[in-house]
Amino acid sequence: MILTGPEIARAVGEGRIDLEPFEPDRLNPNSYNYRLGPELVEIHNDVIDLRGEQHTVRTRIPPEGFLLQPRRIYLGTTLEVIGSDTYVPSLIGRSSLGRLGLFLQITADLGHLGTRHSWTLELKVVQPLIVYAGMRIGQVSFWKPEGLELLEGARYLHQAHSYARFSGPQTSMFHKLLDEQP
Repeated sequence: MILTGPEIARAVGEGRIDLEPFEPDRLNPNSYNYRLGPELVEIHNDVIDLRGEQHTVRTRIPPEGFLLQPRRIYLGTTLEVIGSDTYVPSLIGRSSLGRLGLFLQITADLGHLGTRHSWTLELKVVQPLIVYAGMRIGQVSFWKPEGLELLEGARYLHQAHSYARFSGPQTSMFHKLLDEQP
């Protein structure tokens, strides 16, 4: 079940959803508009080797904006801290920006129950596009999970809470997963 805008506002007021800062004018019929944080990480590898770390460059977005280029992957964050112990957040892009060629949250739109932080965003463009810190870039919806009794004491909850320590855009750690495989 997805929450409506009024139910998101009610859940924020009752402390069941964390959206900080919360501004009621950013509510939609079944989502909330989040904004782009002030920092981007650009992956500079021409070829990405899944067994190695990526060469990255961190940049603060200047007031005049930052020009995203095709054939590059950028990581940003939500300006808002988003999370809930009650509902699962799902972050997606805004269709108005998608129609301008910005792909956002291409593969990782589903958040973890119980985590609260600024979420890492995946950005990719099909043509050069200038983005600005603080701009409304995407929407978060909240879903009621079922089967919570299966999660109590499970590895999933432990992992979900461990993500809360991150701040700023997080790069891929896939190369570490490959090292763990037999």
